[in-house]
Amino acid sequence: MSAVQAEKAGERLGKLHYAIDRKHRLRTGRNLAMAMPDLDDTQRADIGRRMFRHFGKVAGDFLRSPVRTREEVLASIEVEGFEHVEEAESRGKGIIVVTGHYGNWERYAQWMVAKGRSLSVIARDANQEGVQARVLAIREAAGVEVMSRGNSARQSLVKLRKNQMIGILADQNSKDSYVPFFNMPCGTVTGPAVLHQRTGAMLLPTFCVWEDYAHYRVVVLPAVDPENQEPDPEKITADLNLALESMIRKHPEQWLWMHDRWKSARQLGLLNL
Repeated sequence: MSAVQAEKAGERLGKLHYAIDRKHRLRTGRNLAMAMPDLDDTQRADIGRRMFRHFGKVAGDFLRSPVRTREEVLASIEVEGFEHVEEAESRGKGIIVVTGHYGNWERYAQWMVAKGRSLSVIARDANQEGVQARVLAIREAAGVEVMSRGNSARQSLVKLRKNQMIGILADQNSKDSYVPFFNMPCGTVTGPAVLHQRTGAMLLPTFCVWEDYAHYRVVVLPAVDPENQEPDPEKITADLNLALESMIRKHPEQWLWMHDRWKSARQLGLLNL
């Protein structure tokens, strides 16, 4: 099966998922209504349908990873802002790549390995043991080291002090801090900011945007707090949220709107929605 065929097969499953998963379809609509009130119901529904299809494509592409060659990975991706990676490498203090469930983050990790860089990603274990084992095997077969979120702090410090690169998906609901995301308080992890402050590692917001079937663009934004002068981790975290938000606004169908991103803020009464 070709890369295009894998994405199209996944897209069909995403379309089916949208039709039968009422819970996540409604959550998607509520999140879009909060975050993008300027859009009408028809526009938000269209984004929701395309989002389900998009993540079907991502799943189809990921499952095809074991047969993908290094040459295919490199040929499938254009890059914007790689000079920020090179600048960060020259500092010698490690790199924290901060991304989210946006575009095709798995392709980004494979691309970085294909570029000759080592990359260790911090990932939450899947709820189902069988699923966890399959996902882990695919990632490691592509040369990506995976660190379990619950045991990653010490490993991350060691790797950064060796001028290595770690990747963090920082866009899931958390109770660490409540900083703006789409102009609303949102429970957000402070781990990337704290690691940066402790080690001086560069914080690089980085995204892999889907552009066409089997074709992507890696976008590396300028480092956040490059001189490590900001004392407030919540300010750094807010800047990281803003970087992600700027990308989502360009391609809203490529972010995981079905996740209950504002759950903790709502439970605390910070949102009256």
